[in-house]
This record gives sequence, structure tokens and C-alpha cells, in this order.
Amino acid sequence: MKRFAVLLYGVVVYAVFFVTFLYLIGFVGNILVPVSLDGELSVPLWQALLTNTALCALFGIQHSVMARKGFKDWLKKYIPEAMERSTFCLFTVFALIAIFLFWQPMGGVLWTVENGFLKGILLAVFALGWALVLASTFAINHFDLFGLRQVWLYFRKKEYTPLKFQVHSFYKVIRHPIYLGMVLALWSAPVMSVSRLVFAILLTAYIFIGIYFEERDLVRVFGKRYQEYKKQVPKLFPRILPNRKKRPVYETIIKNPTTH
Repeated sequence: MKRFAVLLYGVVVYAVFFVTFLYLIGFVGNILVPVSLDGELSVPLWQALLTNTALCALFGIQHSVMARKGFKDWLKKYIPEAMERSTFCLFTVFALIAIFLFWQPMGGVLWTVENGFLKGILLAVFALGWALVLASTFAINHFDLFGLRQVWLYFRKKEYTPLKFQVHSFYKVIRHPIYLGMVLALWSAPVMSVSRLVFAILLTAYIFIGIYFEERDLVRVFGKRYQEYKKQVPKLFPRILPNRKKRPVYETIIKNPTTH
């Protein structure tokens, strides 16, 4: 019964997380959702800015702290190890829902793109960004990243072994395609409101902070192999000209998805 409960927990959390991810797309793009980033300013500007900064900081702290090995080891003292990744996803959902519920619209429009062609390009890049986020999770193992593999193995009484795999797909071009997708989605706005600009700035700042801590962990785990990978593959944006000075290391570099 315990194993079934753990499996059910993982599946339900995954479903809730996926729905929340879809709502996030609508929230940022003001698409088919009852509450989005945009709206009229209803509180003093300083209060709205302080509240929104705190909400984004809450998301960043949750996402970074719970991804660290020390926190994972502490959490495993109180829950089955198979539930750790699902619990990370659940608290990510809580942090996002807090943003949805308590975000303070800030009014105002900084720019509006009227040209139909340019507007179409921005909307296409917005969609491409979210598609890149999702596709990149499959490039590193989607089901392990969101905890489904862990709870399924636990249910089947099989030992979980961390995934180790060769860098491929988007990760041959940039080290953090998930984060690149988020940046593209945040900044591709035919209508850039004050709220969206603040959200984009705060989340982009978190992205660079998150990359710092994530790569510190990867260097700790994989040492010189990851350091060599960092030298050869750009962080966020693909290199226009190929790096001809160094030998490719895709066959020797291994990336662990659970550091995200």
C-alpha cells in the first residue's frame, strides 16, 4: 500500500505541475487565463514592486535551495527517497501559485508592436521559448526530472540509480537550453507592460543566479569533465562561429538532470 501511495503521489504531483506550467504560459502571455501579469495598478507602485520582487525571490529560493544536495539529504530523512524529486516539483507549484495569486499588476505599457509581421515573429519566439523548455526536459530525461521514474521504480521494488548520459541534442549547442527557452518566452512581447518587464527582469536575474549554483554542483560532481564542457559549449546563446581550437568532448561529458 505504501508503494502505491508513493506512486500515486508522484503521478498526481506531475499532473498538477504540468497544469501549472500551462497556466504559467498563459499568465506570462496573457492568454486564456483569468489572472495574468497585466492589469491596472491598484496599490502604490513601491508596494507592488516590493510584493512582486518578494514573490519572485520566493520562487528562486525554493528552486535553488531544494535543488542542493544538502537539502535533499535532509529531506530524505523524513520521506522516502523516491518522493524527493516529486516533492521538489510540488513546492515549485506552490511557489508559482503564490505568484499567480498575489502578483500585483503595475499598469502602464512600455511598447506595443503594431506591425503584423514583427508581432508574428515575437509571438512565434514566445511559443518557441516554451517549446524549447519542454523539449529540453526530454533531452535530459523528462520522467526522471519530474520524479515519475523514481516513484515508478519504487513501486516496482527496483533500486533507483541516478541517470548518467552523454550530452546530446540541445546540450551540444548550449549548456542551459531550458533557461534559454525561459528567457526567449519572457522577453518576446508584442506588448511590453511594466508588469511583464519587472517579471522578466526578476526571473532573468534568478536564471543567472540559478546557473551559478547549478554549475557549481556539476563541477563538484564531475570535476574536470564538466569544466572542459564549460570551455567548449556556451552558457545560454549558441556560438555563431564553431570553436575549432578544442576537441569536442560530447562523448566524455556526462550531465546529471537532477541538478536542475
